[in-house]
Amino acid sequence: MIVDLTGTADLIPEHSEPIKEDGTITMPLIGKVQAAGKTAGELQNEIQNLYVPQYYVRLTVTVKSEDRVYYVGGEVNKAGPILYVGETTVTKAIQSAGDFTDFANRRKVWLIRANGKRIKVNCNKAFENPSSDPPVYPGDQIQVPRRFF
Repeated sequence: MIVDLTGTADLIPEHSEPIKEDGTITMPLIGKVQAAGKTAGELQNEIQNLYVPQYYVRLTVTVKSEDRVYYVGGEVNKAGPILYVGETTVTKAIQSAGDFTDFANRRKVWLIRANGKRIKVNCNKAFENPSSDPPVYPGDQIQVPRRFF
């Protein structure tokens, strides 16, 4: 989450922080602000109301979320970062990357979590049984190896 405060005589540095587990961000002078569950516009208005007129006479607040991506590489048609736009799974992420190439090993796909945990996924089984298709989160990597003939 990036919060930009402009329109004041004082130069205020841009504030960037992830939303904490309790759903808040901590802003200079005003402290914790509930961010989870709010649109960017709702959060902008709330921050504006907390700063004006108590701390500033005029203030423009701009809230934008940082791009959240996951990565798909190896034997897919369009490898690279993909914008995380909501709940997705390994098979859906691979389809977002242009699907498998003809040389892909669909039975030994690796999902590497942002924390380093590795999960082997058999995509053939995942297509048949959605419960074996793990979710993908921002920062995760999916590696599709080449199969041996």
